[in-house]
Amino acid sequence: MSVINTNIQAITAARNLNTSQEMLGRSLTRLSSGSKIVYPSDDAAGLAVSEKLDAQNKRVKAATTNVQNAVSFVQTTDGFMGGMTKILSRMSELAILAKDVTKNTTDIALYQKEFTALQDQLRDTVGGTVAEIGGTTPISTPLGAFNGITLFGPNAAGLTVTIGQAVGQSMTIKESNLRTSSMLSVVQQDSSGVYSLNLTAATAISDITGAIQQIAGERATLGASQSRLELAATTLQVEFENLSSAISRIRDVDVASESTQLAKYNILVQSGTAMLAQANQTPNTVLKLLQG
Repeated sequence: MSVINTNIQAITAARNLNTSQEMLGRSLTRLSSGSKIVYPSDDAAGLAVSEKLDAQNKRVKAATTNVQNAVSFVQTTDGFMGGMTKILSRMSELAILAKDVTKNTTDIALYQKEFTALQDQLRDTVGGTVAEIGGTTPISTPLGAFNGITLFGPNAAGLTVTIGQAVGQSMTIKESNLRTSSMLSVVQQDSSGVYSLNLTAATAISDITGAIQQIAGERATLGASQSRLELAATTLQVEFENLSSAISRIRDVDVASESTQLAKYNILVQSGTAMLAQANQTPNTVLKLLQG
């Protein structure tokens, strides 16, 4: 049927052209943004899943930071205890030297000065209240601390570390209380501020040896905690990597595939434009009938 008012071919060509232009625009946006999901309507379910995975991935990253900080805490604690072991070893050496029968009282007094200075260093590192370690004043800010957390005081609950992204995924670093047992006998003072243990005491060697053994046991416990933390860190890194890969498969555009689509829709737009122009010329044939 030949008509003038309604050009069905042109309307159809215009609709196809609009569709091709829309798809070309989406392809351009995807390639320019690098994202497969430009609008929620592109993949509503995929967007919801990717958002959930992204939130989980952020929790994994935060847990990784927690674990790494806990490793730093453990390493700091172990570093202090390694230093204390060296101090105690020197103290035991001084105690043996003081038993040398060729040493006079002046020599022994010099050894005692160094012995006391080393005790001061241990006491300042461990810290504690007067009730815990004696003396005349408490040591409320000991050298042995990490970000305000006292390293060698009593803490029955230990230090709880979050090692996973879900609720309840945690571990406890046990306390390293050096204000008790043999270590206490080395750093304890009486009410006048004089150390209970001196260089020539009969129990000096045994107390110092016991303190060394006590620290060795605490370091072994810390080493086990550090091993577990390092394993947790490795696991979290693997989890983060795989979650990132899953999110990428949902969200990220495949440039090679999308480039092919871009070329396709670009050609369709050009051909659609040409065909629309051709369809708009169709009513001209009616003029020939009128002219005839």
